[in-house]
Amino acid sequence: MSDLPPCPKCNSAYAYEDPSGLLVCPECGNEWSPSADIATVSDADGSPDHELVVRDAVGNILQDGDTVVLVKDLKVKGSPTGLKAGTKVKKIRLVDGDHNIDCRVEGIGQMGLKSEFVKKA
Repeated sequence: MSDLPPCPKCNSAYAYEDPSGLLVCPECGNEWSPSADIATVSDADGSPDHELVVRDAVGNILQDGDTVVLVKDLKVKGSPTGLKAGTKVKKIRLVDGDHNIDCRVEGIGQMGLKSEFVKKA
């Protein structure tokens, strides 16, 4: 039996990992990163609220406003040089989607990063 988490959208237990490393739900078609977990938190009125929990390349939990460092050289569309490992990115914002970090990188501008390519500084 697989120990993969259920789909965060439909809660299906039939999720599988595709060759690109994303988890896929065959029932609703949702794709998500295994490093982004969805935790259910209850409000004061008892209604469930979904809080996004994003982990970096080494498993640290990231939060809005954190500073991260790239752990791998990344190619950037429209940039001849790309981003080098060790580049520091300040004041990140966590979002739900394919790229779970929105940020501004000096010399490049606004961009989205995947959490598996950064570590918390």
